[in-house]
Amino acid sequence: MAGKQKRKLEDLSLDEFLLSGFDSAGENESEEETPKQNGLKKNKKPLKSAAAEIDDKKIGKALEHKEQLSRLKNKDPEFYKFLQDNDQTLLNFDDTDSSDDEDEKKYHKLPSALEEASSGEDDDEEGQKSTKKSKKSEETIKVTDKMIEDWKAAMKKEPTPRLFRDVTQAFKAAVATTKGEASGPCRYKVADSSVFNALVLFCIRDVYVALQRMLNLKPNKDQKKLVLPSSSPKWQKNQIDIKMYLSGVVQLLSCLTESTVITAVLRHANQLVAYYLCLPKQCRHLMKQLLKQWSTGEETCRVLAFLALNKICRHKQETYLKPILKQMYISYVKNCKFTSPNALPMINFMQRTLTEMYSMNTQATYQHAFIYIRQLAIHLRNAMTMKKKETYQSVYNWQFIHCLYLWCRVLSNLHPSDVLQPLIYPLCQVIIGTIKLVPTIKYYPLRMHCCRALTLLSSSTNTFVPVLPFLLEIFQQVEFNKKPGRMSKKPINFAVILKLGKVNLMEKAFKDGLIDQLYDLILEYFHTQASTIGFPELALPTIIQLKAFLKECKVANYCKPVRQLLEKVQENSSHITGRRQKAAFGVADATAVAAWEKRIQEEGTPLSRYYSQWKKLREKEIQLEISGKERMEDLELPEIKRKKIADKKAEDKKEFKDLFQSDSESDDEGDDFKIKGKKGSHGSDDDGDDDDGDDDLEDLSDMSDDEGRDSDDEEDEKESRAPQPLSSSSLIKLAEGDEDVVEDLELSDDD
Repeated sequence: MAGKQKRKLEDLSLDEFLLSGFDSAGENESEEETPKQNGLKKNKKPLKSAAAEIDDKKIGKALEHKEQLSRLKNKDPEFYKFLQDNDQTLLNFDDTDSSDDEDEKKYHKLPSALEEASSGEDDDEEGQKSTKKSKKSEETIKVTDKMIEDWKAAMKKEPTPRLFRDVTQAFKAAVATTKGEASGPCRYKVADSSVFNALVLFCIRDVYVALQRMLNLKPNKDQKKLVLPSSSPKWQKNQIDIKMYLSGVVQLLSCLTESTVITAVLRHANQLVAYYLCLPKQCRHLMKQLLKQWSTGEETCRVLAFLALNKICRHKQETYLKPILKQMYISYVKNCKFTSPNALPMINFMQRTLTEMYSMNTQATYQHAFIYIRQLAIHLRNAMTMKKKETYQSVYNWQFIHCLYLWCRVLSNLHPSDVLQPLIYPLCQVIIGTIKLVPTIKYYPLRMHCCRALTLLSSSTNTFVPVLPFLLEIFQQVEFNKKPGRMSKKPINFAVILKLGKVNLMEKAFKDGLIDQLYDLILEYFHTQASTIGFPELALPTIIQLKAFLKECKVANYCKPVRQLLEKVQENSSHITGRRQKAAFGVADATAVAAWEKRIQEEGTPLSRYYSQWKKLREKEIQLEISGKERMEDLELPEIKRKKIADKKAEDKKEFKDLFQSDSESDDEGDDFKIKGKKGSHGSDDDGDDDDGDDDLEDLSDMSDDEGRDSDDEEDEKESRAPQPLSSSSLIKLAEGDEDVVEDLELSDDD
């Protein structure tokens, strides 16, 4: 019967389709009855409306459900009895009951119902309620100086949770003004800068002590043990307010720019480390700001940030040590990309503090060191295999060099350590490979840095590393007798450069600075090996190389420091040889050898005693350079103009006319002042001796004013200090190593 009442989909209008109950079964039935309907189209009765069909379906379903309940009484009497006791409404089901309300709730309402449900009066009432709530929320209390004074007095008497909540809310409102955004609803409002300063100052000074009193936490006398505030029975009650306050401190720290204010807030955060350790989320936010201050802040801020990080790692090492070490290393690499005299102390501070952090746990240090040293080795291997400019630059940069020096410092400070001992050899191989990658003259400053790192690692870990060959090679590659192409105003600071340009290689300051660096590095390396039993054999190649250099070099300023170094090395070698001859044990007895070396080190050697004196003088020179020596050189000082004294000039010429006949000839021709040889040639620079004389004259000319002076004054000054030429016997003495002749060379020219 139900199938006859249904029609095809195309026979329905749009309204009938939306309200119809077509389903798959009905469509199949209509398809089966199409032949009959085709024959009875004209006599077909009018169909019921769609709403009437829906009502018929609902009534039919109700009757079926009622029949099922009646059959349930016979099939399962126990369950039927249970329904009688617990759910009478289900058994008393009436077919007149309709599920219109349920369907209306289940399905969306018609547009007319929606319009009727929302009347204008209801909207007005809801709008009035919302405006009342918003007005209540807008009613905030403005913080005044008197309120802060009252809070301060109440805090000193007896801090209560209600009082602390008020202070926390006011502090939150004050911190929100730093970014210009309100972070959630606040009871208080800070609109005046003086009130802001007074409130922040009050919190920094008094809140920590008030918290300790409010939670009944006694001051801890033992610094190694930290009493966590979560152990207090009042912690749970005040946890939300404490969390809000700690978040405000971190937000305030992220917004400040004045170093003095940052210092005060960091001191306060250092006091609150125990509270941060009880709240992991706030602690992570604090660590982020501490790392930022440690790597980029002022000197005092760096120290305070490091102390807070160190305190966090000491008391929660398992949780925070590894992530902090990783972030500190990454920050270190980022901030050592460029090196200057001003940035060098900051980089050294980061190296020392990071080394101290690595000393907390050698197992974690080994994991980090292995990964990052391997990363450096991969960069070096790529540069050695690909041999391109880009790959060279990935190794020959400040970040790579500072990382090498950092790991040398870590392994040196943590020695002896069985865990870190295996990392010494691969680190040495990476540094030696870095030196050999591009062994040219322009990268000598980088070689100096690598040799200094190897010397540190060798001396601290009692590991022999062949550093001297890389230094002695420089004596053979550089022509120290060659006349420099140009003069330089400033000395080259090898501590802050890795590469020399073509102009630097032509300057006289390059060779002067190179000799100083070689002297320092060779002396420092021999000092680390001064008490070893094999020092004479170690020093023999160096002694031979230095003697050969002295025979070839004719520049007194270069011969004097090298000769002094040679004498100290020979003296120490003779001392070790004499003590070694008195020893009564064999070389194979390692225990006896170690005891002998320790005794020699305690007694001291000639080289070690000289090194200690030299080190003090060297540190003073470095301090003078740091304190602003270069700044003075940058200033434009007034020129000193000398008066012309014509009479004295004529008398001097007559007096020295017989001694320097070649000078008068050069003056007449307008040439520069030079010391001539026996041949009396003019302007011949082919011989190395003439170059030497020019070098010495240029050294002397550095001591006087080159600008703002007339040519007549120059001639007078040079004639007054013109030295006597050396004889051949003096040159022979120089080759044999006479020290007196070397001293005379400082103010004379070679023949």
